[in-house]
Amino acid sequence: MATMREIKRRKASIQSTQQITNAMKLVSTVKLQKSRAKAERTRPYTDMMYATVHHVLSCTEQVDHPYLKAGASEKKGIIVISSNRGLAGGYNSNIARLVLNSGIAPEQTVLYAVGRKGRETLCHRGYTVAEDYSDRMESPEYADALEIGRKVLADYMDQKIGEIYLVYTSFKNTVSHEPKMIKLLPVETDQFEAKDSEEDELLMSYEPGEGEVLDALIPLYMNSLIYGALVESTASENGARMQAMDSATSNAQEMLEHLSLEYNRARQASITQEITEIIAGANAIN
Repeated sequence: MATMREIKRRKASIQSTQQITNAMKLVSTVKLQKSRAKAERTRPYTDMMYATVHHVLSCTEQVDHPYLKAGASEKKGIIVISSNRGLAGGYNSNIARLVLNSGIAPEQTVLYAVGRKGRETLCHRGYTVAEDYSDRMESPEYADALEIGRKVLADYMDQKIGEIYLVYTSFKNTVSHEPKMIKLLPVETDQFEAKDSEEDELLMSYEPGEGEVLDALIPLYMNSLIYGALVESTASENGARMQAMDSATSNAQEMLEHLSLEYNRARQASITQEITEIIAGANAIN
């Protein structure tokens, strides 16, 4: 059995850790409220942009456009959104696992990393990082998504990559976060459901032309999805960290209660031993 001094020392260490985890939990709770509100405001715009492209492409005949067909390069560009800090449960490991299990070989992958934790994990697994935008995760804005989108699109048009994917964590609610991997380019028109009604079967009319419209629409569509992924990932990260710190604080409290019980038992045993020694000494004198 551990001595009373060792138990007290361990309790002090756990109490210090508990104060830290509780403080981190409170900070994450405040950040979650702000990031969740931002994600909820952004989601309708992102959904509407997706629905718009859905409608346009479903009402368009076959168009020969670079955004609608795979490039000549066999390399796949993957935008990976993780966090810059740990202590968020399985948040970062789930993102890295999604990339590792994607079926795309590391030598065929070019990463555009947003978040140091995901970048570090995947670099250790042999993946190549073309660009690092980790500083954009502190407070993501649409301008950040625009910068990322421009770089990835430029590499796509320069035939450095043939496809573009986006890996992020979708925010469902405070306790539910789902890692996702979606394909941004080329936009696959066959993924959109065929329309049944006569009105929906009308072909889309373009002015001034199909190429000009898609040149403007698809980058906007892509940048909107990247921005939506950034804000949802931020909310998911704060939610995951709040849960992890809440669990750590609760576990520390359970450990303290167990150590308090162990300390009381050790103290009772010490008192009993002292009384026994006193009685034994008194009997020896008599």
